[in-house]
Amino acid sequence: MRQLDPLDLYDLDEELTEEERMIRDSVARFVDNKAMPLIAECFDQGRFPDELIPEIADLGLLGSSLEGYGCAGLNAVSYGLICQELERCDSGLRSFVSVQSSLCMYPIHTFGSEKQKERWLPEMAAGRVLGCFGLTEPHGGSDPANMKTHARRDGDDWILNGAKMWITSGTIADIAIVWARTEDGVQGFIVEKDFPGFQARDIHAKMSLRASVTSELFFDNVRVPEANRLPGVSGLKGPLSCLNQARYGITWGPIGAAIACLKEALDYTADRELFKRPLAANQAVQVRLADMARRITTAQLLSLRLGRLKDAGRVHPTQVSLAKWNNVRMALDIARDCRDLLGGSGITLEYVAIRHMLNLESVITYEGTETIHQLVVGRELTGHNAF
Repeated sequence: MRQLDPLDLYDLDEELTEEERMIRDSVARFVDNKAMPLIAECFDQGRFPDELIPEIADLGLLGSSLEGYGCAGLNAVSYGLICQELERCDSGLRSFVSVQSSLCMYPIHTFGSEKQKERWLPEMAAGRVLGCFGLTEPHGGSDPANMKTHARRDGDDWILNGAKMWITSGTIADIAIVWARTEDGVQGFIVEKDFPGFQARDIHAKMSLRASVTSELFFDNVRVPEANRLPGVSGLKGPLSCLNQARYGITWGPIGAAIACLKEALDYTADRELFKRPLAANQAVQVRLADMARRITTAQLLSLRLGRLKDAGRVHPTQVSLAKWNNVRMALDIARDCRDLLGGSGITLEYVAIRHMLNLESVITYEGTETIHQLVVGRELTGHNAF
């Protein structure tokens, strides 16, 4: 009887096309050779490894699922596999690519004017212009309809006032996609970093996503030209559609984190001897490892099916919510359990479990908390909105 891959018990590799496997493997090589050697030290120092950006761009990972304007035009499954491999390294690395691609390039590509697309997208795909996404505000993130940031017309310009919170890449970004309330509903604006009155400030003393830039944005009578307003959308549909793109990638990313933790636990329990036998020979350990493999396999099946639905143009936001809820919870539980299996060693950055565990505490909260996604599914089942 053939030996199964412990990290792919259902041979899902066979369900991928040759191109999808090639893309996954090229990102995996980059992660193993370039990102992994840096990431523990970056996490310890609270530093984003921005020296990796040129190679990330050269691999075509920025805006990879968009067509034209220097973007790779890959399918949804390929983008998911990219997210999986990046988060196998660190959630902060995947978050950077996710924000640049799904939250900044996607709205310009989908809702922007042709001039905006031509000006920004090629430079963003090349990593020469970085973006951030301003939706969440200091008073709360789960209720975007209660947005306080506002913009009013002043001749041919807009005057923007307000603040945004928990913004990935805020202080390293050249532009911010900012959503603000106006007399005509919620509008999106491309705010350039040198606009007077715009300030970005880093959030420090984080115990999660330490290898990522997290910022606050402040707008004090910032004058934004009409040419920088995204003309193709009005209302919350704009920012929520961007989040749905990013959440799709998040359904894949934590699978990579969970795989990294399981592989480490398998290696550790095979080598570690206790009471004259390897840890892996104990029933309690095998039951825990088997449960991890079960949950990872379920998540892999969910995301692959979701990706095929997305590529067919048939994906529903509730399906994304179900996968985000299931897969992030899966990865967080596995990271915690792997940390425990490693004993005292598990609290050090010599091993990956504690870093993934801490990072996933943020991933389970941002872009829709676990409870919000549970309620999205509940609404779909019952027809009643319980928000």
